[in-house]
Amino acid sequence: MTHAMLKGSNVPLDATTVRAVLRWTPGQGVPDVDASALLLGADGRVRSDEDFVFYNQPRHPSGKVWWLGKKRVAEGPTDTIQTDLAGVEPEVSQILLVASAEDVVFDRVPGLRILLYDASVADAEPLAYFDVEPQTGQETALICGELYRRGDGWKFRALGEGYSNGLKGLATDYGITVDESDGAAAPETSHPLPPEQPPAFPAQPAYGYPQPAPQPAPTYGYPQQQSGYGYPPPVPAPLDPDFRLPPQGPQFIRS
Repeated sequence: MTHAMLKGSNVPLDATTVRAVLRWTPGQGVPDVDASALLLGADGRVRSDEDFVFYNQPRHPSGKVWWLGKKRVAEGPTDTIQTDLAGVEPEVSQILLVASAEDVVFDRVPGLRILLYDASVADAEPLAYFDVEPQTGQETALICGELYRRGDGWKFRALGEGYSNGLKGLATDYGITVDESDGAAAPETSHPLPPEQPPAFPAQPAYGYPQPAPQPAPTYGYPQQQSGYGYPPPVPAPLDPDFRLPPQGPQFIRS
């Protein structure tokens, strides 16, 4: 029998291994939701940072709590934490089951639900489920429920308690050391390309005929000294050592 739970209610668990599945309704602008777990001692705090199980630390050192990862099923996307309740260390008195959405408020996450399954039974109906309703809608992390010891057994309680400062704020409250310098790298500033310039075409005369390239003026058979326009000056030919100018005579004088 599946228990439909209300906030603050609890249900005993006979299963020795449970799978806590977060599920939500996808859609435009709906963020991915991340599942995580915090293992707390009798003082309500973690014993070390290793008691935090999430996507970057997917398995507890004891091997009894681990992150299974995301899946997409017909009802919507899911993210899952599994716990071997029978093997959890006796120093751990409760396990918080957390949902977080990076910098996105849960007001934009419709249909958020946590479902508990007996992990030892394939294709079983859920043992219990709880529809998580944010209190303000501005939360970016939610404690959806908790697994806690009661005598020799375990129970599950539906909570729905939120944090507006995200997973970092929640984890800090329970004793996780958060390195403030360990932030996401800033995205590289893009450098836009300069505006595309049209190709330079030579000036066109009227009627669309291409203009001929200017030709050097003749200088009585002597090569023209070129300057400007990007042309290199010609290299002068070496002089003939036997060359002599003709003598200047009366042939140059008109009578």
